[in-house]
Amino acid sequence: MFDWLQQILGGLGAEPAVLIMSMLPLIELRGAIPAGIALGLSPLDSAILGFVGSTIPVPFILFGIRPVFSYLRKTKLFKGLVDRLTNRSLNNHGHKVQKYGSLGLVILVAIPLPGTGVWSGSLIAALLDVRLKWAFPAILIGNLIAAVLIMLLSNGVVTVLAS
Repeated sequence: MFDWLQQILGGLGAEPAVLIMSMLPLIELRGAIPAGIALGLSPLDSAILGFVGSTIPVPFILFGIRPVFSYLRKTKLFKGLVDRLTNRSLNNHGHKVQKYGSLGLVILVAIPLPGTGVWSGSLIAALLDVRLKWAFPAILIGNLIAAVLIMLLSNGVVTVLAS
C-alpha cells in the first residue's frame, strides 16, 4: 500500500519520510502517523515525528501567507485560486474561530477530518489577524490532540488488522 511512498522518498528511511509527509498540507500528521506505523515505526515515534513535522510550517504560514496571497492576487493566473481558497477557508471554519476564539482554533486543528489541521488553522488565524501569542499555542495544542487521537486510532486499527 505504501510502495509509492517508499519510491518517492527513496532511501531516506522511515523517520525522515514521516517528518516530510507531515509537513505537507494534504497529508499532515493525519496521514504521516499511519504511514509511519506501516513503515515499521512505533506509534509513539510516528506521533512525535508527525507532530514535529506538522508544526514546522505553522510560523511560515502565520507570518508569510498574507504577503504571498497579496502578491498572487495581482496575477491573472493565481487571483481566482487565492480568492477561492480564502473564501472557502473563511466560510467553512472562520466563523467558528471568530465565535470561540482560541478554543475554536484548538478544536479546528484537533479534529482529524479532511479540511482541518495545522495548515487550515494557520491559514484561518492569519486571515482573521489572530495574534501570534494566541494562535501559535492554540494550533500547537490542537495539533498535539490530533497527534494523540491519530496515534490511538492508527494503533488500534493496526492491532485489529494484525489479529
